[in-house]
Amino acid sequence: MARVYVIANQKGGVGKTSIAVNLSASLAHYGRRVLLVDLDPQGNATTGAGVDKSEIERSVYDVLLGECDVGASRRRVEGGFDVVGSNRDLAGAEVELIGMDKREYRLRTAIDAVRADYDFVVIDCPPALNMLTVNGFTAADAVIIPMQCEYYALEGLSDLVGTLRKVKQNLNPAIEIEALVRTMYDPRSTLTVQVSDELKRHYGDKVFDTVIPRNIRIAEAPSFGKPVLLHDPASKGAQSHLAFARELLERSGHAVA
Repeated sequence: MARVYVIANQKGGVGKTSIAVNLSASLAHYGRRVLLVDLDPQGNATTGAGVDKSEIERSVYDVLLGECDVGASRRRVEGGFDVVGSNRDLAGAEVELIGMDKREYRLRTAIDAVRADYDFVVIDCPPALNMLTVNGFTAADAVIIPMQCEYYALEGLSDLVGTLRKVKQNLNPAIEIEALVRTMYDPRSTLTVQVSDELKRHYGDKVFDTVIPRNIRIAEAPSFGKPVLLHDPASKGAQSHLAFARELLERSGHAVA
């Protein structure tokens, strides 16, 4: 039965979509069955995984509105994982969901129907607290929070933790923070190191040992429609994402060959 991770941060530009795509590819590299769900109307995880969002016939929008199931909308990509894609149609879903019964649970219900097909489901959320993000939180077992070690990071994280506390109380009592992963990490920056130390003081072993460095190969991979693991497997960026996936697997009790 799949473990469902939601990749979330209310602050944009922290590498959230990059984590979602590259974690999916890395878990698939380690032989896991993975589904990536793009819950952001921008569709960046869709294109980053190699799917042309303009050619999607059935998207996550159709899944949320009950017009098709995950089985009819998923497609296998080069990285060896499945993707339920997104495009601009999803922008209208929030308004349409308002009048629907159990609107916060639409994604959860859809994913539950295919949980047996996967080891992991990874959900990429938009950088906002809206009905789409709430659906992601309600569907997930745990949250992975990408963090850029900069001045406003801790304040934004505090807001996100407060939101998760409300979701836990009202919608999904099982949800927990699985990992804080430091992204675009530059150890030469004094501020980066200071914020990193502060994160460890506040959140302890929730802060993973693996850091994702600021790396040109990670930045350019989406323009080729590939995870960095396929774009340049020998790069520091690809190796760091593999290391993060390995740490995630090991911490959750999975053997890694």
